[in-house]
Amino acid sequence: MAKYRKILVAYDGSPSAKNALAIASQMARENKSWIKVIAVLPSYQGDLELVGVQNIRETMEGPGRELLAEAQGIADAGDFHILTNLEQGEPFERIVHVAEDENCDLIVMGRKGLSPLERELMGSVTARVIGHTDRDVLVVPDGARLAWGKLLLASDGAGCSDNATGKALALAADYGSQLTALAVVYTNDEFMALAHEMINGLVEKARTRLDELVQRGAGLGVTVTPLVKEGEAHEVVIKQAKEQGVDLIIMGSHGRKGLSRLLMGSVTERTIGYAECPVLIVH
Repeated sequence: MAKYRKILVAYDGSPSAKNALAIASQMARENKSWIKVIAVLPSYQGDLELVGVQNIRETMEGPGRELLAEAQGIADAGDFHILTNLEQGEPFERIVHVAEDENCDLIVMGRKGLSPLERELMGSVTARVIGHTDRDVLVVPDGARLAWGKLLLASDGAGCSDNATGKALALAADYGSQLTALAVVYTNDEFMALAHEMINGLVEKARTRLDELVQRGAGLGVTVTPLVKEGEAHEVVIKQAKEQGVDLIIMGSHGRKGLSRLLMGSVTERTIGYAECPVLIVH
């Protein structure tokens, strides 16, 4: 079973966050899951004794409580149940902590319209959550909808992670989805000129791995369409998803440490930045 039991939604009142909550409610109805909605306020850095405001805690928490009340109103109108959490601190840290503390299976986050710089530089709350959590993360672009008809399992040619592959197969089996497995072998003009034979070898290895995946899928009653392509990995993945009208891209995420958590540049992160459909990151 690929279905999620406990879903955490990060909510800041933005249109993308409201869309993320709507997607989570859809999943909860389909899977009989429960939803936790979290709003995070920044920690106050000043001296509370110098502020001169009575009931300072209530004053500071007011905006967060308003956000959660808004989320509760959306849930009531949509006739689905949520639990709420108000946290203070660094947003990505609190989201990661609550997901672990509540043993959530999935974190759902909206992706706002991003500038070209924001697409390339990892600094958003979403990107940092992905870099620090070991939970699956579903990133939903502003205005996107979630469906299960066409799934794309994407790899950079180094081999799909076992968890991402297993999740893609399980989802396809549960929902009767069309599943395409795409392996991308990185190439550029210079590499093509200097290492043609090496590229051919990588392509053959990718095809062998996908053939094994096709057989694995057949054992589960899932038909897998294998594709091996060459190019800049995230560009190939995004183009393929658009051409096929894919409903969901599924990708693995490697554990990172230190600076690599703060610098954007991986296939996964760039795919999230530019994809038009939801992207499921499986750790």
